[in-house]
Amino acid sequence: MKPSLTVKLAAPRGFCAGVVRAIDIVELALKKYGPPVYVRHEIVHNRFVVEGLEAKGAAFIDELDEAPDDRPVIFSAHGVPKSVPEEAQRRNLQFVDATCPLVSKVHREAERANAEGKQVILIGHQGHPEVIGTIGQLPQGTVTLIGEPGDVAGIEAQDGEDGSNMAYVTQTTLSIDDTADVIVALKERFPAIKEPKAGDICYATTNRQEAVKVIAPDCQGFLVVGAPNSSNSNRLVDVARKSGATKAYLVQRGKDVATLDLDGVTELGLTAGASAPEVLVEEILDALKERFDVTVSVEVVRDENVFFNVPRELRNVA
Repeated sequence: MKPSLTVKLAAPRGFCAGVVRAIDIVELALKKYGPPVYVRHEIVHNRFVVEGLEAKGAAFIDELDEAPDDRPVIFSAHGVPKSVPEEAQRRNLQFVDATCPLVSKVHREAERANAEGKQVILIGHQGHPEVIGTIGQLPQGTVTLIGEPGDVAGIEAQDGEDGSNMAYVTQTTLSIDDTADVIVALKERFPAIKEPKAGDICYATTNRQEAVKVIAPDCQGFLVVGAPNSSNSNRLVDVARKSGATKAYLVQRGKDVATLDLDGVTELGLTAGASAPEVLVEEILDALKERFDVTVSVEVVRDENVFFNVPRELRNVA
């Protein structure tokens, strides 16, 4: 007899508006231009999504020089340094920018602060594509990247110790609580630092973390469907553990479930990162049903109705 398991399915979960827009852009470009369409970097951080687009004719490349001159190129949802579209224009490449509008918002904030002569501080993860793209909006050496409260002590103030000539922006997919700790440390040292008018952590990251915080305290375990290189998915695992679900795991496919230690788990939270499709959530549920007698309870914490238009050059295809 299978042990009983109540699965608390988080809502909202999975695809955000920026991810939907990015995938739509690739599919519409394939429809408009025919395959192959080249995509610089993974359009979103999920192999299942990437492989599905490859099957339709998308070719994923690491850098622009791998793209031929006669085929369109798409830039990923994470954003790119300014040097990338500049190089595309130099080569007269047809290109479509799938950067999430909320990432573009951060780019514009950083540019405005730089234009005002302010020292720009970026809170984010070293090496993440979004961070590379944001740093690449400004002249080399003008952005200071920090990732945790302890990094604040190492910032060299270029003008004014109170931070009156500083501004900060953040990566959109960070842990809300961890970022808040960094911001507190920044303001303690630089009380006059300029902050974004609206927070930079995106609505989808915020809502998915909020749902996990609500559900996790009643669960012994928590599964987050997402990719190992997905920042927002990894943060959901962190939030689940901090909120009381000690057995919290990142899972990619249904086959991963068989390897998980779920002994003693009778209440299991389940969510998906912003780049994980719902079909994978269903796959995980099916795998859980092979091990347990599953009852699913949908936990609606927040409603989402955000939509982003695709770029103008693809709207006639849509």
